[in-house]
Order: sequence, then C-alpha cells, then structure tokens
Amino acid sequence: MQKKVTPQESESSDTTLSRRQLIKTGAVGTVGLLAGSTVSQAQIVPSKQSVADGRIRQSVMGWCFRDRMDVPTLAKHCKDIGLVAMEGISADHYPMVKALGMDVSLVSGAHGFAKGPCNPEYHDLVVNGLSEGIDLAKEVGCKNVITFTGMRFDGMDEEKAAQRCVDTWKEVIGKAEKNGITLVLEHLNSRDDTHPMKGHPGYFGDDVDFCIDLIKQVGSENFKLLFDIYHVSVMNGDIIRRINQYKDYIGHYHTAGNPGRGEIDGSQEIHYPPIFEAILETGYEGFIAHEFIPTWDDAVATLQHAAQLSYYT
Repeated sequence: MQKKVTPQESESSDTTLSRRQLIKTGAVGTVGLLAGSTVSQAQIVPSKQSVADGRIRQSVMGWCFRDRMDVPTLAKHCKDIGLVAMEGISADHYPMVKALGMDVSLVSGAHGFAKGPCNPEYHDLVVNGLSEGIDLAKEVGCKNVITFTGMRFDGMDEEKAAQRCVDTWKEVIGKAEKNGITLVLEHLNSRDDTHPMKGHPGYFGDDVDFCIDLIKQVGSENFKLLFDIYHVSVMNGDIIRRINQYKDYIGHYHTAGNPGRGEIDGSQEIHYPPIFEAILETGYEGFIAHEFIPTWDDAVATLQHAAQLSYYT
C-alpha cells in the first residue's frame, strides 16, 4: 500500500514526487479541497517560475476582479504568481500586459453576448466587430477572438436564427484564416438567473452540443468552441466525456466553481484536477483562463490557489 504523504512531509519531498503523485497521495489535497477564505503559508505554493513553466498555460479573466482591484494591480499579482496571460480587459491595458512579459490570451469586446448573429438586427455589428477584433488580435499577438450566438428574441425562428449565425460567421472566417486567428464561440448557461454574469437566461447558444453543430457547419479550423467548464457543468454536465468527444473542436477553456461561479475550491461540485488532466491528455496546448468571481477575503489568494491546483495536475 502506498504511504499517504502529509502536507508537512511533502514540503521536503516534492522534489522526488511527481505532480500527479502529489495529488494522488494527498500532499496538495488540503489546498485542492480548500473551502475557506485564505490559503495557509505552510501549504505548498509553487514558485512563480514553476507556475509559469507548468504544463498548463494559465490565464485570468480580468472582469471577475474588477470590484476587488484595478487591472494594473491585478496584472502585477498575476505576474508575481506566475500566470502567463490575461484576458477580459480593455485593449487599453494590452500594452501594459505585454510589457510585463505576459500574453493576451483572448481578445473580447468584438460584440457582446447579447447582440449576436442570431438576430438580424445585429448582423453588421457582429461582422464589423469581429473584423476589428481579428485586426487587434493580430496586432497584439493573440490567437483567439471571442464570439457569441446572441440572445433569443420575440418571434425568433430557431432554424433561421441558427442559419444566420453560421452565415454571418462565414462572412468573417476567411479573414480569420488569412491572419492565423481563431474565432471561439462561447457556450453560456441560461439556468442561473441570480446574477447578470453567473447565467444568461435567453441565450441562444446554451446547449454545448448545439454549439458544436454550429461550429461544424462553419467548417473551418479557425472556428472553434470556447469550452467554459462552469457553463457546461450547469447546462450539460458529463464534462470529461465532452472534452474528449469534442477535443478537435475546442479552442479555449474557462474555469469557475459551480454553483455560484466562485473559486475552484472545495465549496463547489466540480473536481478540477481530473478535468485538467483530461484536457492535457487531449494534447491541448492553449490557454486555460480562470473566470471565477472571487469570494474569499483575500482575492490574491484565490489566484494563488487556482494556480497551485492547476500546477499540480
């Protein structure tokens, strides 16, 4: 029988144990299942360089921390922790992020999740927005631009709305291909109505299998799925099976705890270590961005915890 390693013993033995062994033996179990508001300094915290060089290219969605700190402060903490990228921030901050030696992992703001191509009213907004997003992504060295289906509307014919989505994306996909940019369609949950950013009642693309069908209809290697683990958990579940089923169509990942879209800790139902392992086993080499809304007293500790849990996968 394999000896169980305590957190104290692991501090002196982590140089001889693999990351996967550390998780399985419980050396980081205390941190991985943490449900409290702070992280103990006695627990294992990988160095900044170790996180940066880890198997997962970790990023953060900046909007989640806007009530806790400004973007430059968040960027400094991300750099200190070892995260290698940021997204979900104003393009005005891109030069600052690049100056810190980090990447922009996703260009957003091309068009919002509410005003999408399912509604003909927003056709020009989507086409122009995505075109500008592709130009910006190329300029800053980012490979991904986010897109959405948009919200259902009164009198909508679902088949026609789906076809409008496909036809609209096809209008800009050639430009994306030419510039080496991937448009990533985000699936969002429509179940949670407790908070404007925890769920999106009325969102057209609220079924991940339906989103995959739209992606297949666009038919380009430069049009893929943004697999948000939180939203898939809420709407569809069976996360690891879907990761393996759709691995060839996934271009980006987001994390968050369910329920509540809080930290990826022991207070929520998604067990992230095997999910991270499954993602890596598919050969995915892109970014995984943490998109949880911090609830702990120490917002920086939430990022340290997420970075640690991801690192030891």
